[in-house]
Amino acid sequence: MKLFKTLLLGILGIALSLPSSASTTNLDKISERGTLRVGMSTFVPWAMRNKQGELIGFEIDVAKRLAADSGWKVEFVPTAWDGIIPALLAKKFDVIIGGMSITEERAKSVLFTTPYSHSGVQVAANKELAEGFTQFSDFNSRKVKIAARRGAFTVQVARETFPKAKILQFDDDAQAFQEVLNGNAYAVIASSPKPEHEVIKHHEVLFLPFSERLSKGNEAFAVRLGEDDKKAFFDNWIKTRTEDGWLSERYEYWFSTLDWQNQIAQGQ
Repeated sequence: MKLFKTLLLGILGIALSLPSSASTTNLDKISERGTLRVGMSTFVPWAMRNKQGELIGFEIDVAKRLAADSGWKVEFVPTAWDGIIPALLAKKFDVIIGGMSITEERAKSVLFTTPYSHSGVQVAANKELAEGFTQFSDFNSRKVKIAARRGAFTVQVARETFPKAKILQFDDDAQAFQEVLNGNAYAVIASSPKPEHEVIKHHEVLFLPFSERLSKGNEAFAVRLGEDDKKAFFDNWIKTRTEDGWLSERYEYWFSTLDWQNQIAQGQ
């Protein structure tokens, strides 16, 4: 076990000091198993299925690279977003790598790593229903329905930004966007680049009412409270992959281009 850690830390160029021998058991269990179990939820372009049914996306790249650098295999555990933290606490997997934004409320239940990506929240609106809407106040009305993914940070942003509007919650982003495409909601609020991508694909129905994002988030891995050795280990990996530009390059590919679009099945 000591040899494994020495080799790994040498590869990453990191001097990692763990707080105590007892705390190393969190990493030891992963190393002894040889597999990192990752909790995630599918939403484009973080994690999705390609035409062969395989998982691809930014989070998938991140988890695979983390495991490869650490000498582990990786096992993905798809989990409904509104139950992903309880599933982590129930030890159904080792870590959440799923575009989870850091919030004070979530930090009461989980331990966050340093951020590894910085996305944001944007609105895509129905051209007919929201014609002429260009200000936040236009959407802040009791007659306005706004769709969002259940359990996501975007629900909180929607409620804070448009407190008078009715927030409709759905199990995934696809359902939320479909509600707007069908004309049953004025707008959908989601993490970028989903709104921007959907406006490109459905420009005849959707538009971006705001040039600026509603908020900018910091996404991090999440582990269980008290797993400080895991956090320190992942923090060092994030630092290394940030400094060498790998995280930035992968983020740019998945979030600033649609070069990957022909890999996925329609409807995602």
